This record gives sequence, structure tokens and C-alpha cells, in this order.
Amino acid sequence: MNEDKRLFLLDAYVLIYRAYFAFSKTRLVKSKGQNVSAVSGFTSTLFDLMRREKPTHIAVVFDAAAETTRAAEHSFYKANRQEMPEDIQTSVPYIKEIIKAFHIPILEYDGYEADDIIGTVAKQKRKKVILFLW
Repeated sequence: MNEDKRLFLLDAYVLIYRAYFAFSKTRLVKSKGQNVSAVSGFTSTLFDLMRREKPTHIAVVFDAAAETTRAAEHSFYKANRQEMPEDIQTSVPYIKEIIKAFHIPILEYDGYEADDIIGTVAKQKRKKVILFLW
């Protein structure tokens, strides 16, 4: 294992939801009323991670917009989960633009959830880099 190479695989929606709900009592709102809590919190987390951890390799992984294989095979999967808040839905395109501005790859594949993709990449890269899963 090469100790110089540090791969961070970030589960986008875990970080987005965490950022959004961290500001649930004192939402961050632009002058035109748009809630930017998720965008601000996600960006702050990304800056902090880059500064503190100094990854040599990094990717942000999103759940596919299309139905996943797991959901198609198991109707009960996520059956009781609430719909994504509208403020988060409207924040995702901005967050993706921020990720692209950092020149960080976005991994997102139809039919797969972020944790499936993260597990696959981690298994493929485990002997080449030190893995950090966020």
C-alpha cells in the first residue's frame, strides 16, 4: 500500500442532507429567498476536508436519478423514506457546479446508488491507495 496516495470517496447526499439539516433552525437564505444551507454547508465541508486531509485523489458520488436496481428488485426498499425536500432538490445543481469548479470527478451511474459505487471503487483501489469513505 502506498502511504502517499489518499483517496476520498464522498457520498454526496449524506453530506448534502447533513449540511441542510445542520442549519434547520437558522436557515441560510439569499436575499431572493433561496435556501442555500445545503450549498453552503456542503462547500464548507469540502473546503475543510481539502485543507485538513489533503487528499491526493477524491471523487464525489451521487445516487443515480434513475431507479436503482435495488429499488426495482425490492419494492419495500426506501418505502418509508420521505421525499427529498425541495430546498435540497434545487441545491443539487449548484453543488454539482461547485464540485466541477474544484475539478473533482462526479461519479453517478444509472441503476446504482452511491454506496454501491463507493464499494466498487474501494474494492478496486484498496491495494493502491489508502481509502477514506465519507
